[in-house]
Amino acid sequence: MADWAPIAKEYDPLKAGSIDGTDEEPHDRAIWRAMLARYVPNKGVTGDPHLTLFVARLNLQTTEEKLKEVFSRYGDIRKIRLVRDLVTGFSKGYAFIEYKDERALLKAHRDANRLVIDQHEIFVDFELERTLKGWIPRRLGGGFGGKKESGQLRFGGRDRPFRKPINLPNMKNDFYGEGSSEKRNWSREGTRDWRTRDRDHERSRDKRWPERERSWAWGDSERERDSKEERSRGRERKDRDR
Repeated sequence: MADWAPIAKEYDPLKAGSIDGTDEEPHDRAIWRAMLARYVPNKGVTGDPHLTLFVARLNLQTTEEKLKEVFSRYGDIRKIRLVRDLVTGFSKGYAFIEYKDERALLKAHRDANRLVIDQHEIFVDFELERTLKGWIPRRLGGGFGGKKESGQLRFGGRDRPFRKPINLPNMKNDFYGEGSSEKRNWSREGTRDWRTRDRDHERSRDKRWPERERSWAWGDSERERDSKEERSRGRERKDRDR
């Protein structure tokens, strides 16, 4: 994974079906379909692919005029192609916009993504069909993004980039390494010393307790003896005075 990147540089259906691009076996039928597909980009598409934007999630009522009004803010547009159904002529919800210069393309790519047009939040990315090697469209099980409910949750694109993979061997070595064991041993020894110290303290206190009782008892006997001697002396004085 030394060449790992959050955005795919070459399309691989197996990696696109993985959250971090590290899967080794396909986990749904769509990935199998994409792996077996032999897709060739549409040769009838004209224009410069490196100056073309892909715009998706459009409102089905959005027209070419509306797209031109919005995207012409970023620069001069050379061509707009709103993809429609061949039979009904209705919009399929995505379009391709070709600019005249790269500066306008980059500006639209940066600012137009997640823009709301006709109450729909749109998605904007570079065209991938003719620029990304190995590209397989979503209708053949490939693509990027998608929803879990549809069974085509794909990663590696702008909308859903790969997550950084966790290097489990390194993490395991770090967790069970010498440094950690030293810390654990130290903590255990420290706990053991603390407990033994408390036990020794309890024992010493238990040993001192009878001594204190004896000393208190001895003190009481001494006071009683002194009081008896004082009483006897007082009696002797009284007898003398008589």
